[in-house]
Amino acid sequence: MNNTRVLISGASIAGPALAYWLARYGFDVTVVEKAAELRPGGQAVDFKGVTHRTVLSRMGILDDVKRLQTGGQDGTVVDARGRKLAVVPGEFSGGEIEIVRGDLARLLYDRTSSTCEYMFGDSISTLDETGEGVHVTFQHAPPRTFDLVVGADGIHSHTRGLAFGPEADYVRHLGYYYALADMDTGDDDAMYGEPGRMAAIGGRKAPAFFVFASELLDYDRDDVDQQKRLVADAYRGGGWRIPELIAQLPAAKEFYLDSISRVTTDRYSSGRVVLLGDAAYGNTLGGFGTGLAVVGAYVLAGELLRAGGDHTVAYAQYEAKFRGYAKVSQQVSAGRILAPRTRLGMRGRNAMFSVSLLFKPLMKLMDRFATDIELEDYPSEHGDAGRAEHPDELQDHG
Repeated sequence: MNNTRVLISGASIAGPALAYWLARYGFDVTVVEKAAELRPGGQAVDFKGVTHRTVLSRMGILDDVKRLQTGGQDGTVVDARGRKLAVVPGEFSGGEIEIVRGDLARLLYDRTSSTCEYMFGDSISTLDETGEGVHVTFQHAPPRTFDLVVGADGIHSHTRGLAFGPEADYVRHLGYYYALADMDTGDDDAMYGEPGRMAAIGGRKAPAFFVFASELLDYDRDDVDQQKRLVADAYRGGGWRIPELIAQLPAAKEFYLDSISRVTTDRYSSGRVVLLGDAAYGNTLGGFGTGLAVVGAYVLAGELLRAGGDHTVAYAQYEAKFRGYAKVSQQVSAGRILAPRTRLGMRGRNAMFSVSLLFKPLMKLMDRFATDIELEDYPSEHGDAGRAEHPDELQDHG
């Protein structure tokens, strides 16, 4: 096996999923993560269809994911007085199996921490590719040389910026932002909207979930207080329980703000550096990001194994086999669904949720997207990497 020393940037979902397979295949894996520790909580993420279930089963975590899954209850769209306008079916926002992002990250970390090196509280500063590998300098740790580098560090990938070019060349802002906040919202489970902005409480994404229309904002991604003020400004004058929610924002212990954006790359690799997950094909709140990350990790690792570590062959095969599947990330714009800019658009969205003749075909289309790839059976030293552990659980039932 060649090129066995692999550095992965990002310890959320895609990075540890790839680390699992590479370590299983005999690679020497290091994962570097900017955060000081594994991030708990976060929004709910989901899996759907036989393809996602098969990969989870081959990783040996399907039962654990099911054990930790959140409820699949329906949501309610309300007006300013709290009266029900529509019901959001649970499968729309929660897929088939839904789990809190932090719980999934912990599962993956627990299965890789003993076989992979994790460097928390650090990040890549420079990448210098030579004929022998990639010389990497870090913000804190001493420089090291790796055979391969993987950018699995999200839509705003720092690795992609170093190896491919500026973010503006690859990330398109879709006209919306979203925010998650941990606050006391009571027992209600409801979503309220006004043209260009939506607020939801008690749902599975977070205790409080906001989506609002906006041009690209200029703010410090490390300044949480500034970000909270931006959300408060975006919701001034709002009805329903919005004043109450905004009043709680300053004290929210957990808070996250980001743009709703789409990543479009003309290639997944540049020399010895390759992109995985949202860094390569992200679409914020698009509903497929976690599944794409886990399946992409399986394919990339399998192709590196099959090619004996030859990255020129493996990267090309990964892209050839995966790009068609990843095209689903170009199909959805969550902002326009969650926070239409007009009242007519809001009525249309509510009608889509309420009328089964409109909603069911949409769900069937999403299910087809989720299974639109033929999974390879990659061998392992144990000869079992390509077989599901629970074949009876993996059948699609319509």
